[in-house]
Amino acid sequence: MRASSRSFLGALSAVVLTLAACTYSEPDPAPASFGTAPPPTRSIDNTMRAFADQGSVAVVAEVRWPGGTWSRAYGVRNLESKVAATPADQVFVASITKSMTAVSVMKLVEDGLIGLDDPVNGILDSFTTVLKPPGPITVRQLLGHTSGMRSFEEVTERTADDVRRVIEEDISPQRGLELTGQLPWDARDVGFFRYSNSNYLALGQLVEKLRGRPFAEVLRQDVIDRLKLERTTLDPAAAAGPDVIRGYITYRGERLDVTEAPGALGSPASGAISTMSDINDFYGALFRGELLAKESVQEMTRAEAIPLYGLGLRRWSQDCDGTHRFGGTGGYWTYRTASVASTDGKYQATMTLVPPPMPTALEDPKTDDKLNLWDDQMVSALQETLDRLCP
Repeated sequence: MRASSRSFLGALSAVVLTLAACTYSEPDPAPASFGTAPPPTRSIDNTMRAFADQGSVAVVAEVRWPGGTWSRAYGVRNLESKVAATPADQVFVASITKSMTAVSVMKLVEDGLIGLDDPVNGILDSFTTVLKPPGPITVRQLLGHTSGMRSFEEVTERTADDVRRVIEEDISPQRGLELTGQLPWDARDVGFFRYSNSNYLALGQLVEKLRGRPFAEVLRQDVIDRLKLERTTLDPAAAAGPDVIRGYITYRGERLDVTEAPGALGSPASGAISTMSDINDFYGALFRGELLAKESVQEMTRAEAIPLYGLGLRRWSQDCDGTHRFGGTGGYWTYRTASVASTDGKYQATMTLVPPPMPTALEDPKTDDKLNLWDDQMVSALQETLDRLCP
């Protein structure tokens, strides 16, 4: 394996946040709570309380099991009105979006429009105009991050002086691939895991090319409308909604609301806005066979090149019956999301943490370590909760 699996825990790691530098300490209102926590959910609730005690803007979660649902929220929707957050509030779910994009891609395969092991080189204009692939690159390789293509965020070295520009930069899928084209693409990397947002920018273009419609429209038909996920969207305008939990950074002593940063909005790699309930609905439906054929889901859950990743799905530890759980993580700006689901479609657990306003990683090199710690804590709490719910 040529690249660490840690690298995919956050998109745009150069601008994510650091807990170590946190000085924000405004008190939060009383937590909005729904349901009484039975013993199996104590771990997740304790983890959420710990995040809240650290001054997080908000933390929301939902757990489902046969015959039961538990959800909870701590913190506020925004630091201006300080209206209490609820478990139904919307958040950016970042790379969880990739699991949804993967469904639309697998539907192309099911409909016979392309094969999973077919190359995309002769189909996508970007593979001849701006990218320099070292050889045939297949749909499977793009889905599983084994294409060897690097991520567009790697193009330039950034410093603290670039923070505002990064926040305000609007990178379309085409622009992202143009930036990717400036990076080397070594044939020796093909077939090895390298997590790259650019893979999913290319897949978004593939969906548009073969369906003849905008990507967001196709995803809405394939996933959102089909499951009636009324609180999930790729529409950039939704970021301004009153029940979207706002995300903040601190830049040179000034608190900045970066919720509507254009680089985050609508991307097939990381641009969905959703809720804990909708994400659980999505993974539950996927594994119950309500979105794809059984054979397609089996392909998505194969993790041959790297034991931690399939096709658009993150692989977790073993479930109650000895099989593996799957789901995803997402980290973008001030949002950290983790979702874990059983492949029988019966158990799901999802959490989003919105940290306090803090300096970016460009101002503290220890940021990535802190972000990885948060992700590990979320996943650990979700896994332990589902373990305790085993029959």
